[in-house]
Amino acid sequence: MFNSQYDCKIDAKGRMALPAKIRSAIPESNGANLFLRCADDGCLTLLTQLEYKKIQNQVNALSDHNPETRKLKRSFFAMITEVELDSAGRILVPKGFLSFAALEKDAVVVGVGSYVEIWNPERYRELVFEDPADLSDLMQKYLS
Repeated sequence: MFNSQYDCKIDAKGRMALPAKIRSAIPESNGANLFLRCADDGCLTLLTQLEYKKIQNQVNALSDHNPETRKLKRSFFAMITEVELDSAGRILVPKGFLSFAALEKDAVVVGVGSYVEIWNPERYRELVFEDPADLSDLMQKYLS
């Protein structure tokens, strides 16, 4: 289970150190390999192997005879890559992924339950509630 928000730096080579609490939430059985995906709202999603396999199985189960699902499969697999957590706790974010998410030197890393989101700080501030009352209203709407 991933949670909380962290400010992170991206070095000139595109490496980003994951916060210790995020690293410690990765199951040991996962190993050092994670999956990075160009995701909704212009962020990157970091998935464990287990979470990736769940989505991969759903995508693979789609028909190859339907043009729409072929396009979905093609796009899904083109927008995901395997990354390795190095001995310093960093991942290397490919240049195309940095561009997609408008990431340069700074990033916001957010634990979102079963996965992690990596955001451009300005974009993130536009898409998150700053007023706890707004969050309470939506929780009331969807969780009551």
